[in-house]
Amino acid sequence: MPIDDRPTIAAPDDDPYLWLEEVEGERALDFVDRQSRLTLETFGGRPFETDRDALAAIYDRTDNIPYVTRQGALVYNLWKDAKNPRGLWRRTTLADFRNAEPGWETLLDIDRLATEEGKDWLLSWTQPLPGNSRVITALSRGGSDAVTLREFDLDAKAFVANGFTLREAKSGVEWVNADTLLLSSALGEGMATNSGYARTVRLWRRGEPVERAPVLFEVPADRMAAYCSVDDTGPTQRMWFIDRIDFFNLNLWLGTEAGPRTKLDLPTDIWMEAHGDWLVVKLRSAWTIAGKTHAPDSVLGISLSAFLAGERNFTVVFEPEPRRALQGFFWTAGKLILSVLDELRPVFEICTPSASGWARAQLRGLPEIGVVDVWRLDRHEAESNGDLLANVQDPVTPPSLLLIEGTASPAVLKRAPETFSADGLIVTRHEAISVDGERIPYVQTGPATETGDAPLYMSAYGGFGAAVKPYYNSALGKLWLERGGTTVQANIRGGGEFGTRWHDAGRYAGKRLAHDDFAAVAADLVKRGVTRANRIAAEGGSNGGILITNMLVRYPERFGALFCTIPLIDMRRYTKLLAGASWIAEYGDPDKSAEWEWLKTYSAYHAATPGQNYPPILIATTRRDDRVHPGHARKMAAKLQAMGYEAHFYEPAAGGHGYGKDNRERAGFIALGYTFLRNKIGWADNAT
Repeated sequence: MPIDDRPTIAAPDDDPYLWLEEVEGERALDFVDRQSRLTLETFGGRPFETDRDALAAIYDRTDNIPYVTRQGALVYNLWKDAKNPRGLWRRTTLADFRNAEPGWETLLDIDRLATEEGKDWLLSWTQPLPGNSRVITALSRGGSDAVTLREFDLDAKAFVANGFTLREAKSGVEWVNADTLLLSSALGEGMATNSGYARTVRLWRRGEPVERAPVLFEVPADRMAAYCSVDDTGPTQRMWFIDRIDFFNLNLWLGTEAGPRTKLDLPTDIWMEAHGDWLVVKLRSAWTIAGKTHAPDSVLGISLSAFLAGERNFTVVFEPEPRRALQGFFWTAGKLILSVLDELRPVFEICTPSASGWARAQLRGLPEIGVVDVWRLDRHEAESNGDLLANVQDPVTPPSLLLIEGTASPAVLKRAPETFSADGLIVTRHEAISVDGERIPYVQTGPATETGDAPLYMSAYGGFGAAVKPYYNSALGKLWLERGGTTVQANIRGGGEFGTRWHDAGRYAGKRLAHDDFAAVAADLVKRGVTRANRIAAEGGSNGGILITNMLVRYPERFGALFCTIPLIDMRRYTKLLAGASWIAEYGDPDKSAEWEWLKTYSAYHAATPGQNYPPILIATTRRDDRVHPGHARKMAAKLQAMGYEAHFYEPAAGGHGYGKDNRERAGFIALGYTFLRNKIGWADNAT
């Protein structure tokens, strides 16, 4: 009897597993519960429990860094530990925060709220009103992107009776004043784009039913989203209205609470930040303006009022180089901070505009190796005095939180604890040569002496122009490195490590090339004598789920085991599932025959065929992931099992687009994956 290998590339729509897309369907949940139980029975023994408990204890440590943001005179933090698994929203003064044990004032106990209301609440985000005690809080059920909005009073430390409230939806808000919000929400008939995000911006006044809130701005349903921001950095309040065409393109309007007034004459594929009378744009493609052609990834600055008056003589604030690329920028106290990777080394530049030109300086006192992140201490740009926070770390050095006050040298505020023994470990950089000759960097952490048989963990992302950096990872450190293993993080194309060219090379049809990059790194590790192919374990999540399932079907001989998490896999139907349509600019549109021609080359759900030598795989997702549909993971596991492969599946009920709603759940998700990986590469006996 022939094995059922549907769906196939030849018949991509003949899908016998569509029923698994019913997130709460009875038949689907029976599959999920049975599969998850079998996975836990197989890999959830005492070693797993020991690892889970050890990792949860690390995440719950009272001396972990409490990251803060400042609003007014106080700094705010959301804290989770064993006693407060859902979290405490709390605050203190910056002076007190410098102490070893600050005297925190609790604003909201999320665990108590969840118990009192019988809801699986997490605090997703907050939106405070500058100079006021009012805050909009976003409560998420189980970690989902969709949230319930409630107004909170910081002085009373309580929700506002008859205040602003909005039932569950994918929403965002901006305060206009104490009695008025700009609401971007998918809630309501005709209010959602095809991607499931807001397609309107509404002016919502206190006491007014949201259904009556007038629409100030709307975009077609085939856009990704509509949203807005309130800008108080100028002499009068202004609003920026954004028509997010797709993930990398937008139209911008400048306006007021009466609505948009002026559409900015700019390319659509830009990043833009305005502050006071200054406008800065970062280009994705070349732009010829005022007789000058500016290269992709250039950053240009100009007076906003002059631009609106028709002037186009931009100042070049940043020029890219082949392996020197901007990662981001932000304003603080009239200064523009540029975050740059130069041959993957962190560099931060301070650019200060004036009528006489732009002054440039480098942010000093920060390391030029490892990972350095810098951001504004103040929540609201208009309230910022220029103070910055910096986070410094590398794979064997725990993070340190630094405060940079004005022009002062960085001062250490907090140090994270060492959560694993790094004795004998070294961090080295290497490059593999991909199929087209491109050099693919990767960071290796492990023992100084190579044995040729290292139990090796690999990861990468390779999408959306997001650069991956070698952070200190407590889970990998405790459960892999401390036991003698080696880890590798690859900077494959599709990321933003070297700018737009690096991203575009791994985008659309190039996504397949990004996967070749990862396979090239795996081969290089064997060639260098670090390990053997069957000792390589690889993990990838979300966009990385496409990567891992393509290693399964395209390069099975290079891996011993694979861990695929919260994954995107089915490239035929992804645009029809939850937020999938918003990613067409990264992958392409499967409903267009020309684009399906390349999408089918990395749709592993269709490419998987029987009779191959696929390595064991664990596919894990969460039921409350309302960004990447859990059906991707469910269907891939079901198809692989039907063809006789060793494919395991795990799906907890909560977690959103992540690994769990609290520290213990996250620890369990990770520990289960690492237990599986170690077992399948023949390293289980070392996991004591």
